[in-house]
Amino acid sequence: MSEPQAPAAFSLDPGPDLTQMRDWVHGFAADVIRPAAAEWDEREQTPWPVLEEAAKIGLYSLDFFGGQWLDESGLGIPIAFEELFWGDAGIGLSLAGSSLAAVAVASNGTQEQIGEWLPQMFGTPGDVKLAAFCASEPDAGSDVGAIRTRATYLEASDEWVLNGAKTWATNGGIADVHVVVATVEPSLGSRGQASFIVPPGTPGLSQGQKFRKHGIRASHTAEVVLSDVKVPGRCLVGGRERLQARLERVRAGGRAGEQAAMRTFEASRPSVGAMAVGVARAAFEYARDYARERQQFGRPIGQNQAIAFMLADMSAAVDAARLLVWRAAWMVRNGQSLDAAQGSVSKLVAGETAVRVTEQAIQILGGNGYTRDYPVERWHRDAKIFTIFEGTSEIQRMIIGRAVTGLDVR
Repeated sequence: MSEPQAPAAFSLDPGPDLTQMRDWVHGFAADVIRPAAAEWDEREQTPWPVLEEAAKIGLYSLDFFGGQWLDESGLGIPIAFEELFWGDAGIGLSLAGSSLAAVAVASNGTQEQIGEWLPQMFGTPGDVKLAAFCASEPDAGSDVGAIRTRATYLEASDEWVLNGAKTWATNGGIADVHVVVATVEPSLGSRGQASFIVPPGTPGLSQGQKFRKHGIRASHTAEVVLSDVKVPGRCLVGGRERLQARLERVRAGGRAGEQAAMRTFEASRPSVGAMAVGVARAAFEYARDYARERQQFGRPIGQNQAIAFMLADMSAAVDAARLLVWRAAWMVRNGQSLDAAQGSVSKLVAGETAVRVTEQAIQILGGNGYTRDYPVERWHRDAKIFTIFEGTSEIQRMIIGRAVTGLDVR
């Protein structure tokens, strides 16, 4: 029997491969994403031409995202996401949105499911596909245990029937593959839930309301309605045998293991933090350059302590957030226990940093920063989502509070 592999050493040096990848993604963000950002923000539509350009060079692909997820340092995805969201958060989320559904299947599914469905979540150049992870509901946002979407098993045909409504789904309704969290045994609350793959073109799945949002407007967010949606038994993520074993443990008073949706969110929190770092870094860099060039009273405004000190705080905050994201991402990739809620810490700090730093950038630009002629107002609108989706800042604080006190904080 082989010895268990030791975790990769934590390092702040990404090494030549990740550095090359970072520079490549940054080049795409600078040359393709940024010039298109304002237009797609105004149009509030999925930027299909940008997705196609990314697919042509291999950036929007299972190979790229899979390779970064599997990087032994854990830093591949955070580095890539920081650069994409430095370019633009709305377009960045259009490029990264499918990865959450992919993580849901990759972290909980069988090898057969991974091999069958993950390629269909990205497609190929000339035939780009999208995926959507559907967990939130109108009455179940932060309270995942309140999910009402029901999955009923039909023994005779080996099918699951899904009924319910999902909301706040990135790519919801326009995705080719949807991964839906549903209740199998309502009496068990969140411990009685499972995830299901809804194949392309399945009857009964439709898009509900498309949301007009404050920020990340180039990313499609909508309701997903499920009306007698029948999926084959093989579309239960992880398989029926594993689900039955888990439910039997719960009924017997044992532990269920971590709930599938929560496991998906925990693995993705550092990645969301990296998105926020990208937006914050963009705002800091823009404000810094503006402060060097903008003249008032015969000198650059960056020579004023009020501005220079603000920039110093912004720079320190961005660096601190990135370090927390990298630590958490390394821990997740290397199977380290997040006993101090390091994933939630990274997402909380990065999200709050993005809001604060983008607001400070507007302040440094003054009246210019408040107009759509400059990108900082868009970055400020985009930043706010990072204190809301995939666990609000309040939920992150509750998780961290439980971790540091050992008490059932509610």
